[in-house]
Amino acid sequence: MGPVTKRLFVKNYGCQMNVYDGRRMADVLAPLGYAPTPAPDDADLVILNTCHIREKAAEKVYSELGRLAHLKRKRRMLIAVGGCVAQAEGEEVLARAPCVDLVFGPQTYHRLPDLIARAERARTIDTEFPPEPKFDSLPEAASPQGVAAYLTVQEGCDRFCAFCVVPYTRGAEYSRPAADVIAEARRLIAAGAREIMLLGQNVNAYHGAAPDGGEWRLARLIRELGRIDGLARIRYVTSHPADMDHALIAAHGEIETLMPFLHLPVQSGSDRVLARMNRRYTAAHYLKIIGKLRAARPDIAFASDFIVGHPGETDEDFAATLRLVAEVGYAQAYSFKYSARPGTPAAEMEQVPDAVKATRLAELQQAIEASQAAFNRASVGRIVPVLFDRSGRCGAQAAGRSPYLQPVHVDCASAAEAARLQGRIAPVELIAAKANSLAGRLERAQAAPA
Repeated sequence: MGPVTKRLFVKNYGCQMNVYDGRRMADVLAPLGYAPTPAPDDADLVILNTCHIREKAAEKVYSELGRLAHLKRKRRMLIAVGGCVAQAEGEEVLARAPCVDLVFGPQTYHRLPDLIARAERARTIDTEFPPEPKFDSLPEAASPQGVAAYLTVQEGCDRFCAFCVVPYTRGAEYSRPAADVIAEARRLIAAGAREIMLLGQNVNAYHGAAPDGGEWRLARLIRELGRIDGLARIRYVTSHPADMDHALIAAHGEIETLMPFLHLPVQSGSDRVLARMNRRYTAAHYLKIIGKLRAARPDIAFASDFIVGHPGETDEDFAATLRLVAEVGYAQAYSFKYSARPGTPAAEMEQVPDAVKATRLAELQQAIEASQAAFNRASVGRIVPVLFDRSGRCGAQAAGRSPYLQPVHVDCASAAEAARLQGRIAPVELIAAKANSLAGRLERAQAAPA
């Protein structure tokens, strides 16, 4: 007789790696009888898998804990806080939220069965960095991810950017052995994945142990993954410009399954601000990398991250960021006001007034939106392969992603045709650009969807 089924609700905040970690938590807890439930209302165990990149992200967690406290007063449940807020503010979480039974860091979730047993007896915290890599103790991934799957290959960061908490919450860089990554990729493909996104806090610093000794960098790993039958698309995120080596740049022009879309965060266009951020490159160096990638893969497009109002940023520095946005012509970008994180060097620097940050953010986002809209408009008329992964807004509509991660919607002849497209790649003519998506038309004359 198997274990009694208990209900598990995991809420992920922040990056794609947290989504991956949340699924792996479910895998760890499955042998204890925990099955996922879509809402916390009837859960026996609620896990908030948190992000600490910005102050607002952390405060969202405390707001959610307030709502969960009301639920807990009505029914018996365990509440756990994991991830980076737990790592950075473990004792504070317990002090601010009496409803929390368990706090655990992102490197300890492989120990969840033991931690939950302890939390059932007394409030428990575990934010140690264990000497053994957690991946060595995790079961084989059991939770199907669907058509597009995440796969963590690297964790932690040794870069110590002045604004960033990742080295303190995720620890030093660790790369999984290449054989383990390939084995997990094969399992994901067997479960239905056509696209795999390789994840890491600094993914292009990957240097995992090779199957036959030595080590592989990310380019070699991608080449091997590209040989797996059934894997149609490979992506990777998040990258650091200083770790874009020649082999990885060349891979973009040589590996067909490596998508022509790269998220390469620059953070600022000002060399003075980049130095204060400890980014270890200049705007000219970043633009040189962009140029090399375009030479290797002329149809490549870029996404990026920007921080406005980093301590010391002047109007001139911000103008340099706007010039870089115009020069690159991003297909997509994410921008944020600088948020001081306790314990980081930038938190001790002289801060930019919040009103100034807000004004600059609005101006930057306007420039980014114009760049994205121009990219989408330029896509109209092209025929692109779309990986269909979900239904559209009506029964006879299918939706998916272009190679550039653009959402694409197509009207089908019938609901049955829309259903048949799920999990397939089909050629689509892009016929209209909307604010955040594209409308397309199936190419009827083309071969049947792959």
